[in-house]
Amino acid sequence: MTARIPDSLERLSHDDLIGAARDLIHEVTRLGAENEKLVGALGRLRIEHQAVKDELARLKRLPPRPPHRPSGMDKATDAKGLEGGGGERGGRSTQRRGSQLDKLTIGATVVVSAQAPAGSRHKGYEDIVVQDLSLTPTATRYRRERWETPDGETIVAELDPGIVGGYGPHLHRLVLALHFSGQVACERIVALLDGMGVVISKRQVVRLLTAKLETFRAEDAAVLKAGLGGAYVTVDGAGARHAGKSGYTTQFGSSNFTAFRTGPSKSRLAFLSRLCGGASLWVGRLLRNRLAINDAALDYMKGRDLPQIVIDKFAAHEARIFASSGEWERHVQALGLNELKVLPDPVLIASEAALWGAIHHQGLLQDTVIVSDDAGLPGLDPGIRVGVHGLCWVHAERLVHKLIPVNDKQRNAVEVAKRMIWWFYRCLKDYKRAPSPEQAEVLRSRFDRIFKRGRTGYATLDSLLKRLHRHKDELLRVLERPEIPLNSRRMRSIRPDQRLGKRHPRLRHQEKNLRRNRQRKGSRRARRHAGPRQDLHEIEIVVLRLRRRPTGNPRTQNPRPRNPRQARPRLSQPKLAREFAPVTPTGARIRRPFTGRPIGPSLPTAR
Repeated sequence: MTARIPDSLERLSHDDLIGAARDLIHEVTRLGAENEKLVGALGRLRIEHQAVKDELARLKRLPPRPPHRPSGMDKATDAKGLEGGGGERGGRSTQRRGSQLDKLTIGATVVVSAQAPAGSRHKGYEDIVVQDLSLTPTATRYRRERWETPDGETIVAELDPGIVGGYGPHLHRLVLALHFSGQVACERIVALLDGMGVVISKRQVVRLLTAKLETFRAEDAAVLKAGLGGAYVTVDGAGARHAGKSGYTTQFGSSNFTAFRTGPSKSRLAFLSRLCGGASLWVGRLLRNRLAINDAALDYMKGRDLPQIVIDKFAAHEARIFASSGEWERHVQALGLNELKVLPDPVLIASEAALWGAIHHQGLLQDTVIVSDDAGLPGLDPGIRVGVHGLCWVHAERLVHKLIPVNDKQRNAVEVAKRMIWWFYRCLKDYKRAPSPEQAEVLRSRFDRIFKRGRTGYATLDSLLKRLHRHKDELLRVLERPEIPLNSRRMRSIRPDQRLGKRHPRLRHQEKNLRRNRQRKGSRRARRHAGPRQDLHEIEIVVLRLRRRPTGNPRTQNPRPRNPRQARPRLSQPKLAREFAPVTPTGARIRRPFTGRPIGPSLPTAR
């Protein structure tokens, strides 16, 4: 039996083994740190690569990438989910919804008789409620009285103001609902009404969509004004490009109303203008808004760190109410604010303060809480941070949910933070059902323990928790006002158009005009570049004046080509044949390059 060869470590002394172990530990630590850096770099490259792919898809007009999947915090912390009643099967609730007949009003009762044989006994009735819809066109002749006064003036009776171009208010309301709420095109509306028996054209449908909308605008303004006087209002916004221009839509809503305002800017000045009732903006200046300098406006100036000298000028001036933007601009010039080249801009802050004063002058947002998502933390949207403000918890938790950890330690830290936020969110829901001052103090201390922790091992998570802790007052606004919602997500279910943030497609007639203009400009550029073989063949055709295709194999001519193109210009100069034709012996046959097949009869020698 051969002796075992001793390992090299057995020859080392005790001190040498300790030194080797230390070197190995140091090398493993270094490799671990380097591996963590590489994994982090790989994660950043993946994010950058996805951004490039999204940009490429946008330029190619491909469908966008689906949005980030929500974490499900709101559903997971519901009271039904905690009690365990009404589970889900295949994404659907297993609870019985109950009867919906109490919401209906029975308009008629029909007794259906049955043919029963002799000797049968009547056992009552079996009821069934049937809902139906009847769309029947009606034509009404209005005979307007005409009177002639002694002065010779003719008086004609006025029609109902809801009649537009020979069509009644009910049809007008149906066309508006189909187009704006149902996103139905004008051609389909014409086809639908024509099938119902209504005689109407596309031009008349367009007239119904654009004429006499003052009543609807006044109603919309009244709804927004009434909603801004409630306990709370949720604010959301989205942007899109249409016809080469950027536009931004702001949504105001609550459990009772929803209103939309669209403009070219989403600044604080634009937001205050929409709150005040005006939707028209022009390069940051106001067009149709009343402005007021009152105590609310002066407090706003102090909160925005406007110099006290400027505030004293506004307070000492007699004019406090301005009916138009022209009066306001003249007032600002008289105070000499246009000549001040300081930061922050005194004219901008003064205009914002005047708008805020006009909002309070109208009695709006006196005790109303503005709940917004505050998307993009950090870098708060300056347009929504006005008045009594509350933040959406779903969007705040989404910032933690969207983090991309690169190792197990960071994943564990993110998971622990999410669980603690979910637990606290559930406690806030319980507080809304039974508010009390003692429970409010307990929740404030819990908030500090969650968002004011030490290092978690994930630097990005630590900085994010610190940012959220800086907004403690906005996130815990529900402790002072339990009637406000914890998030602004529930208001999205009443939007008429869920595709608010998507890119608007081009209209069909615009596409046709683009294709027609492209054809007028000239033929399109060739998709493939000509190769050397094709170039040489074209030179043979031009120089030797050969036919493009032999007569024995004619091509069938299409009398109506789909894409007519301009004919290629031919060079018919007699000098080209003498200067560039190759010298060939008599009786020789020219062969096509790279093919070896003859292309014509024998040619004489060129002189």
